[in-house]
Amino acid sequence: MSESPAEAVHDGAGAREGKRRNVFARIALFVRQVVGELRKVVTPTRSELINYTIVVLVFVTVVMLFVTALDYVIGLGVLAVFGD
Repeated sequence: MSESPAEAVHDGAGAREGKRRNVFARIALFVRQVVGELRKVVTPTRSELINYTIVVLVFVTVVMLFVTALDYVIGLGVLAVFGD
């Protein structure tokens, strides 16, 4: 379907002789590879998107609570060591 990055940049003879493709050929190759990868992308359904969004929001909330608790405990420790 598409070339691997190693094959794309260097063909067999060019790699041994130290030759590189010109800049326009490399850009064209990059664009072809990007289009090939974008064709593999699957758009999530509406229900999947809602589920992923809920998972992210719950995770962010849990991490936020953890950081808040850690900040509070460290603040108490600093007050205990250095006083009011």
